[in-house]
Amino acid sequence: MDIRGYVFVTGGAGFIGSWTVEKLISKGYRVVVLDNLSYGSIDNLSKVLNDIIFINGDIRDNELLEKLFKEYRFYGVIHLAALISVDEVSQKPYKGYSINVYGTFNLLEMSRKYDVKRFVYASSAAVYGDPQFLPINEDHPLRPKSLYGATKLAGEALVNSYSHNYGLSTISLRYFNVYGPRMKSGPYSGVVYVFIHNIMNNKPLTIYGDGLQTRDFIYVEDVAEANLIALESSVTGSCNIGSGSNISIKDLAYRILRLMGREDLEIVYDEPRRGDIRHSLADISKAIKLLGWKPRTSFEEGLKRTIKYYIVRKEFM
Repeated sequence: MDIRGYVFVTGGAGFIGSWTVEKLISKGYRVVVLDNLSYGSIDNLSKVLNDIIFINGDIRDNELLEKLFKEYRFYGVIHLAALISVDEVSQKPYKGYSINVYGTFNLLEMSRKYDVKRFVYASSAAVYGDPQFLPINEDHPLRPKSLYGATKLAGEALVNSYSHNYGLSTISLRYFNVYGPRMKSGPYSGVVYVFIHNIMNNKPLTIYGDGLQTRDFIYVEDVAEANLIALESSVTGSCNIGSGSNISIKDLAYRILRLMGREDLEIVYDEPRRGDIRHSLADISKAIKLLGWKPRTSFEEGLKRTIKYYIVRKEFM
């Protein structure tokens, strides 16, 4: 890729976005970040803030997008901006649609109009719904169970349509459960964050359901690396981005308790959450073969780094 061109990262001040921006800067790219800071934070970009162009704005703002695409003539787009919580999209379906579907359409249309050479779309394993088989490969039926998954599948359909109809080079990366430093705090946080938060605040860990449900957790820096590789690749279609292994939520709770030296804390159980799938496990052979990507961070090491990050920051104290 010609590194003289600009790369446009939407949601670049967020959890995955900020790690992706750091990867791009380390490789010599010029980066423009668009983020409305509703979920992201300028603090996440502190290491590279002087090396990027940051725009506080929304992907639904067509006038702003037109101005940016016209001015910078982006070579590549990495589209990460989204309403990312299954629960929040269920509670705010119109907002979920307007950001995840309409916002994606806006970016694709601008990319077509201004001759963007590569478009990387952040999709989700939620597009699969309840797995019919494990591990899940990219040919698995797409039957999202949650509204969030439906919005991501709609985004993929738009991405594919722009590729087929206009020749836009695109790829959809189906992230599994991403964790690591800079995870979003708040009512819709992921389970790893919530468990660490509760332990640091001397609170019991709540598991929804029996705890035997499994997830495939992938470390955020490995996901950022996948975004960079996808940008530089010509591979099209979809690729799973996961670890290729899974763990039950119950075992996850015990592992974090052990790593934090708080095995005395109680685990309590509550009703299962609507829209949650039972099991998840990625088949990542396509990403390994076609993208040349594979995760480098073990789950144990990733958890240690994540715990250390929050202890050092004392964010919950």
